[in-house]
This record gives sequence, structure tokens and C-alpha cells, in this order.
Amino acid sequence: MLAMPSARLAPSRHQILHVSARDLADPLPESAMNPTATAGTACPDSQLMSRRYRAIWRWHFYAGLIVAPFLLILSLTGAIYLFNDELNDLTMPGLQFVAPGAQAMPPSHLIAAAVAAYPGTASRIDLPDAPNRPAKVYLRTKAGEPRQVMVDPATARVLGSFIYTRTLVGFADSMHGSLTLGDYGSVVVELAACWALVLITTGLILWWPRRRRSLAGVLWPRLRARGRLFWRDLHAVTGVWTVALIAFLLVTGLPWSIVQGPLVRGAVTALGIGNQAQRWGYSPPKSQPMGEALGRIGWSQAATPMPASDPAHAEHMPAIPADTPAAADPSAITGADAIAAKIAAGGFTGGYRLYLPAGPTGVYTALVSPGRPEAQWTRHFDRWTGTLIGENDWSRYGIGSKAIELGVQIHMGRYFGRANQLLMLVPCLAIVVLVVSGVAMWWRRRPSGKLAAPPAVSDARLGVALAVLVVAGILMPMLGASLIFVALIDAVWRKGWDSNPR
Repeated sequence: MLAMPSARLAPSRHQILHVSARDLADPLPESAMNPTATAGTACPDSQLMSRRYRAIWRWHFYAGLIVAPFLLILSLTGAIYLFNDELNDLTMPGLQFVAPGAQAMPPSHLIAAAVAAYPGTASRIDLPDAPNRPAKVYLRTKAGEPRQVMVDPATARVLGSFIYTRTLVGFADSMHGSLTLGDYGSVVVELAACWALVLITTGLILWWPRRRRSLAGVLWPRLRARGRLFWRDLHAVTGVWTVALIAFLLVTGLPWSIVQGPLVRGAVTALGIGNQAQRWGYSPPKSQPMGEALGRIGWSQAATPMPASDPAHAEHMPAIPADTPAAADPSAITGADAIAAKIAAGGFTGGYRLYLPAGPTGVYTALVSPGRPEAQWTRHFDRWTGTLIGENDWSRYGIGSKAIELGVQIHMGRYFGRANQLLMLVPCLAIVVLVVSGVAMWWRRRPSGKLAAPPAVSDARLGVALAVLVVAGILMPMLGASLIFVALIDAVWRKGWDSNPR
């Protein structure tokens, strides 16, 4: 399935070539084991099957060899992030809990307390959805550190702070999305995800049983197997039982990717099945997408345009430069109380994010992003009048946005509680097993000091497979570009090096 090729030696008269789909005691015909056999001694169909198998095996081998380390990183960091709340509670208990209070203090008091303890620029406050949880103020200190300050909502007592990327969960999050390398790392992660789909496809072909004498080693492992056969069974059986979940993780992760993500968003918007609010426009000034203005938010809202406060209403206020941050503008902090009161008056009593305005045209944005996206909503308020000037919720999402949002929340283990977390943990652990078993198979069969790659194959007639790869490459440009690159490298290898003995 993923990570590495099935553990077979290069074909010979004494070895079984096609054993990734059946018992070792079930060999192919002589023609399949010996591709050099003549037409008089071998069936042409068997020869073609052998060539096709070896060609697919070769692609599976190199794809696994290249992306296995990255898939291992993605699976381990993904498993950590699935339990982000639990791990934060475990590693930072002093910052995660407070004694329930009778009544929460206004947001401006909590923000002011955080800025007093850690002087800097506040941009957002997360009001808690449980009485025993603190409020969280996001700010950038004068030293340039992006801190999250935890404040007791009942007393405005500052519990402490942390820098997200220096926590276990934050590090895993950064590694999972970009390998902590920014856009360059995001490209590598996207390539690994695309090639993992190639691994799945080629792995299924290699696994597919052609002689159904026994399902041992196909649907369940042979428990008495040893050595390479044990690792082959573990690899094949683990892969086939978890392939759907692994594919789901890969597909639902691609909308967030650096290249494929904007293409997916553009497609659903052009088809009219995206977020209807993405078609809105606000002027002046020219609208800025919410994802750029606010940072990391839900997928369906990231491209939604931000409204702007009417600066005409600021005439009675002191002049504020356009780039003034919220913490340097006292009215942006004190005005948060009126916005919170409006939301409470509307009957909403849960937790939500409240983004502070920056500059005279900035707005207050209240955003609810629960695990169930059906309950998502966003409201924008004019910073001067408190008037609601824009809103968005699940009812405005098209079928495309709804499907992607559901997929993302399930991917993150947030949609149906603990069961969702455990379900998504299964493919994470399966990928680890596939990588380890794939490496073990390769290591056991390789001669000392040799790569032991499957030999190049000519005239394999992979018309259908190539057509599928071409279509996939068009739909996923990162995959398409890398396929062309790998094909060129393979051609050079075959022309210049494959003639040399290994």
C-alpha cells in the first residue's frame, strides 16, 4: 500500500515474482518468473503481466523510498494534533483551567490585563465556552513574540502565557503543515501527499489477488510467517484494511495545500458550490480576504472578503493612523465590550473569537468555529457604531464548501468527539506500520551496499495506468510536474545506468 514496495526479489527462475497478492507457495508461470523466456516457451500474456507488474513495482518502490520519511512525519504529527486539547491540558495544566466564577468580566478588562502583563499589540481574544476555562488573548510583544496569554475571565488574573510553536501541539502543527520551513516545506508536504496517492494506487494493484486459493496474506496475515513473508503480510493486510481512511486523510488535507488548495477553492467558487459570501465585495477600501486579515480560520471563510468600518463615523474621535494596531488604540479595546454585549443580547452564550479592529476602517469580527461546521457563524461589526455590517454562516455555504468543511473537521478529529479522534488515529498508526514494514522488506532483500531497486522494464504497455496518471497530473499540478520530472530521471537512469550491473 504505502511507503515501500512489496518485498520481492528481482525475478529469477527460482523466485516468485508476483507474491504481493497471494501466498509464496502460489507461484506464477515460468514465463512470469523469467521475462527473458522466448515466445516458444512462455505465454505472451504471462510475459506482459510480468512486465506490467515489475513496472508498477518499480514506481511503487521509488515513490515509497522518496516520500516514506515525510509520510512518517505527517502521520506522527497528525496523531499528536488529533489530541491537541488533551495534550495542552496535560502539558500546561496551570494555564488551561480556572475556578468557575459567577460572572465573567468584560473583554476589555481581560485584554488590558494581558497587555499589562505582556506589553504589546493585542489582536484577538477567545472567550471560553466553559466556566472552568480561561480566556485567551493573542498579542505580539514588543520583542516580536506571538504570545497567547491566558486570563481568568472572572478575576482578570493573568495565569501565564506561551508561544504556540514552542509547545508540543504547536510544533506538531507546524511540522504537519510545512515541516517548519514555511512555503518551501508546504510544497514538500503537498508533494508527499500527492505521491502517497500514487503509492495507494500502485499498492492496490500489487496487492490484488489473481489466484484466490487462499485469503491468508491477502485479508489477514499468516501468523506463523517469519522474515520477509511476515513483513509482506503485515504491509499488505494493514494497507488494504486502512486504505480508505488513508486516502480520506490525503484528499481532505489537499484543500489546505499551497498549490492545490487555491485551485480547489477556485473550482468550487466558479461552479457556484462554494461559500456565497466569497462573491461579496466591500468598497472602499478594496476588500481583503478574511484569511489574510485574520490569520488561520476555517477553510470556507478564508477567501471571504472583509468588510470595512465607515471612517466618516470617526470624525468625533481623535485621528488614528491607518496602520495603528489595536493595542495602541484604546477605543479598539474598550469597544469590544459593546460588541460582546450585542452578541449576548442576541442569545448566544457560548465561546467565540473576537478579533479587534486595526486602523480607522478595521472591524470587530466575532467568529464561532466549533467541531461541527453546521454551527459556524461569523459577524462583522463597524468599529465606530457597533452596527452589524456583514455575516456568514453554514446556510450560505454551497454543497462544495459544506463537503470540504465536513471533511476537514473529520480529518482533524473534531466532528464526532472521541470516536472521531480514535477513527482518524487508525490511519495515522497504519501509515507508521506501512513505512516500517516497507523499509524492513526492502532492507531484508537488498544485497549489502546496494539499492536493490526493481529493474527497469520496457514495453510494459501501461496504457490505462498512464492515462490515469495523466488525468491525475492535470487535476493535481504538483503531482503532474513531479511525474514529468521523475519520468525524465527514470529515462536517464535506464539509458545510462541500467546497463551496468548492480
